Order: sequence, then C-alpha cells, then structure tokens
Amino acid sequence: MSKPRAILIAGPTASGKSAVALALGEHLGGVIINADSMQVYSDLKVLSARPGEQDADRVPHALYGFVPAARAYSVGQWLEDVKAVIADVEGQGLMPIITGGTGLYFKALLEGLSPVPDIPDDIRKYWREMARETDGQDLHRLLRGRDPEMAGRLRPSDPQRMIRALEVFDATGRSLAEWQNEPGDPLLGEKQVTRIFVEPPREMLYERIDARFDTMLEQGALEEVKLLAGQKLDVDLPVMRALGVKPLIALLNGDIEPEEAIQRAKTETRRYAKRQLTWSKSNMIAWNCLFKKDSESMLANIVSFIDV
Repeated sequence: MSKPRAILIAGPTASGKSAVALALGEHLGGVIINADSMQVYSDLKVLSARPGEQDADRVPHALYGFVPAARAYSVGQWLEDVKAVIADVEGQGLMPIITGGTGLYFKALLEGLSPVPDIPDDIRKYWREMARETDGQDLHRLLRGRDPEMAGRLRPSDPQRMIRALEVFDATGRSLAEWQNEPGDPLLGEKQVTRIFVEPPREMLYERIDARFDTMLEQGALEEVKLLAGQKLDVDLPVMRALGVKPLIALLNGDIEPEEAIQRAKTETRRYAKRQLTWSKSNMIAWNCLFKKDSESMLANIVSFIDV
C-alpha cells in the first residue's frame, strides 16, 4: 500500500501495543496519539499504565494525562481533540501513530459519530440517580415503556447503556436507535490508514496482566487511588470505573484484605481484556492482526507492508 496518513494500533490491555507504537514511532519519525479513555486522566498515571517521561523523550506523545478526574471526558470530545492533534502532526511532516485500547475511539475515528445532541445536566443527573436507586430489571421495564427498540437490544445487566438510552429519549423524544442510524463524518478514511491489532497468545496476555498489576502496586497505585478517593468524586464518573479503582478503594476502606483486592483487580482486568477481544472480532474484522510475542518482530511485520 502507499504511505498512510496515520497508523492505528489497537489491542487488549497489556498486549504490548504501546511498545509497538514506540518502536514504530522511532523508526518512522512519528507522534504517538492516545486512544485510551483512561489514559487521558491526569490522576491515573500509574493505574492506567500511562507512558512515562522516558517514552516521551524517545517519541513525542499527545492526549495523555490532560483531563482532570472530575471531568466526564467523552468519545465526542476525544474526536475533536484528536482532529486538532492530527492536523498539527501532519503539519510538522510527522506520522500520526494512534494507539490505545478503547475500541469506540477507533470506531468514531473511522466512521464518525451519530449527531446525538448534548444531554442537559438536569436530565443526566436524574437518570444517574435513578440508576443508583433502581435495579437492572426495573430499569429495563422503564426503557421498554419508552423505547422498545433499544430495550430489545439491551440486557437488564447493562445499566450504563440503558441509562444512556433513557436520557437520550428523555432529552430528544427520539430513540437512541434512530440517532445511531444517522451516519457521522469519519475523520480518517479506511483507505488512508494502516490498522494493526496486537493480540498476543491468551495465556501470555493474562500473565502480562497479572505481572503489570504487581508492578503498578510497586509504583504507587494504592497511593494514587487514595488521592483519587480523597476527592470524593461522583461514583458515576468514568475515572471511577477505571480498572483496579474499586478493589483498591475497598482495600483502603478496610472492607477487604490486600490479597483479595489484588485478585479482584487482576480478575476484572482479565475479563475486560476478554471483552476487548470479543468486541474486536465483530468490529475490527478488516484490521491486520499480529500474534507475535515481542515488539521487535511485530515492528518488522508492520514495516514490511508500509511503503515509507
């Protein structure tokens, strides 16, 4: 293929995609742009495995650690921010290398976003409070009475998406399904990019997840979560759903022992990685999958089909 406008590198958490992006950035002369919804938060440097200063010294990084925990950063906001960054990187004659584990960011990048209007704060607050007071079955009944089409798509075990559908219907009088049927404008065309999905062997992936969390604890993850908890933020904020936050807060509160907190964090991370892989099978069919075990062999494979 001809030289792409950008290189996209996705993969499950702890798959080694950041190392691949770093090696590729050095090789091609690029800027690494974040596509991970938790690595945007300034308060989660350790627990989100955000690239460190040494990485930034090797290759410039963008859209990392710039959002305060109290802000609910969205995919729409990321799309606006990444558009400006890509333009700046291209203006410097460098290669945008967009990497992360948030599949919806890549989907928005390549397909655009449906034009769902902003939800008024009072409506958003009402349904967030309703979610805390109502179980999944009752929420599903509420949704079925207002938006049968979305109720047919969603399960009672998925309160976050049910609340999203309810607040959209409440704010606009239209089903979220109708809004989703209206196409958005892609920021990058599929033929303009090289798409890489990093997928190490499953057993190796799980071993990396466990080892990385042990390293996070050594690097101060518990202290980081203590500072986060001290802000007394709304539990519905995205940052409070970051992997490891809930079990470490439970540990800090004395509700569980350290061994249980560690095991819970590792288990929820493994389950998240599994969901990422499942999502990719349906939504990243056309991506080039790399199953290699180390970043050097991955780099060789990538460079082999990029004409630079």
